[in-house]
Amino acid sequence: MTLRALTGLCVVLLTPLVASTGTLYAAEQGNGKTKSAANKTKVNVTAKASTSKPVAQKNPPATGQNRAAKRNTSPTAVAEQRKVGLAADRESRNKEAKQLSGRAKGSLRQDPGKPSALAAKRGLPPPREAAAAAQAYQKRNLTRAIAGSADLWHEPGQLAVHSGSALVIGQDAGELLYEKNANAVVPIASITKVMTAMVVLDSMPNLQAPISISDEDVDYLRGSRSRLGVGTVITRETALLLALMSSENRASHALARHYPGGLQAFVAAMNRKAASLGMVHTRFEDPTGLSSNNVSTAHDLARMVAAAHRYPLIREFSTTPGVRAEVKGRELDFHNTNQLVSSPTWEIGLSKTGYIQEAGKCLVMQARVADKPVVIVLLDSAGKQTRIGDANRIKRWMESASAAGRLPTPV
Repeated sequence: MTLRALTGLCVVLLTPLVASTGTLYAAEQGNGKTKSAANKTKVNVTAKASTSKPVAQKNPPATGQNRAAKRNTSPTAVAEQRKVGLAADRESRNKEAKQLSGRAKGSLRQDPGKPSALAAKRGLPPPREAAAAAQAYQKRNLTRAIAGSADLWHEPGQLAVHSGSALVIGQDAGELLYEKNANAVVPIASITKVMTAMVVLDSMPNLQAPISISDEDVDYLRGSRSRLGVGTVITRETALLLALMSSENRASHALARHYPGGLQAFVAAMNRKAASLGMVHTRFEDPTGLSSNNVSTAHDLARMVAAAHRYPLIREFSTTPGVRAEVKGRELDFHNTNQLVSSPTWEIGLSKTGYIQEAGKCLVMQARVADKPVVIVLLDSAGKQTRIGDANRIKRWMESASAAGRLPTPV
């Protein structure tokens, strides 16, 4: 093949290539032309191509500017494109999440008592039934906790009695339920008046006979007050009522002074009565209890209370909440020194309080607690309400044991 023929063949082969690409740079053709010349060639070729008949295409061919915009790969442009894309994607995800949340809430509002598909598959109860079951379970546990706390009352040492000496015994069989320093010999103050009342009634006196209050009945030892002035005349029955109910010292002293044989004979009768009841640690020196030499023990006083409870007048007078009595032509109100006799929660058959500094606050009672007759003795209590608080604690302790179906554990 000659050189001319070879050259013609190359031209034929290159012509379609130039038409398809639209651009041939001088460096690529190897003719040594500059880059600016290549640019001119590119523009001319593009212009010629634009004069040709357009071909219907689904997507029009990209121009030089469009291709530059699509192929703009500078760092700034790429970052902007990514930012826009991420923002659009984030907005789309948020929208879908809101739609899903709305659907879930709507389904919950429609029927809150209906179990979910998973719960139904597992055999779980509806939410309302599950909540009711949970409340019932908590209630059962609370009931058990309360019952457990109640049982603590019956454990030794759980009954907190603050009086210095205390005793609780069953009146019928004499069973010991609680004791604290019950054999300590201590002053008993106006608890003495229970023995005074028994000795007065044992003498079978005329209760309607008048007795007078004299200067001998005035308390010069401690200076205690009384509304029964010297010269007051009352019946023996009224004097006995005021002595037991209001702990009237002058009324008690006047009863002993009008006893056959006088005051000394009366005190001797008190000590004989105590001995006959088996009160071996008890001694009386006066009928009022103002003397600190009137001493006894909780066990001895329980014997005395049980014996006094057999006297109807002592039961009646000692538990009378209040009375209006005529004193020197005036009507005066007297009240019981034990506030518990007016309480609807207590059933008290006999009551007496007492106080002097050496004895502290004292209280003896016969009462029915938890359907059981008992004798309660509380001596040497400090504070105005300690003896009342102790009595209430004993009552709750016994009632708790009764509710549990058993007797209180002796402590």
